[in-house]
Amino acid sequence: MPHFRFSEAAGLLGVSDDTVRRWVRAGQLSAGEDSAGRKVIEGTELAAFARRQAQESPDPTAVGRSARNRFVGLVTDVVADTVMAKVEIQCGPHRVVSLMSSEAVTELGLRPGVLAVAVVKATQVIVETPGGVR
Repeated sequence: MPHFRFSEAAGLLGVSDDTVRRWVRAGQLSAGEDSAGRKVIEGTELAAFARRQAQESPDPTAVGRSARNRFVGLVTDVVADTVMAKVEIQCGPHRVVSLMSSEAVTELGLRPGVLAVAVVKATQVIVETPGGVR
């Protein structure tokens, strides 16, 4: 069973070590000890906690769609030529990059600072794990 030290859990959750300690003291997150006596959090516990803590930004489009992966964020960069464009959107801690036509960029009014929703519907998702983790 994988386990994570408080500093590793903090990095994965995007918070400080102290915040993880507060959550443990408050009973919001369960912790144990590893064989060396260090405080650790089991991977399944951390995953369940991360899911409970996840807060999505509301989707301002109010459009029904089949894709379940929607990332609300701010456009941070647009690089366009006469035919194609690259649009970068910062969605919380995640950077999403989309390649689209320059015409679409113009029609959508995409430019840095604009609120946008990246919608992803993929039939193939690649999953990787760090070496040696099982």
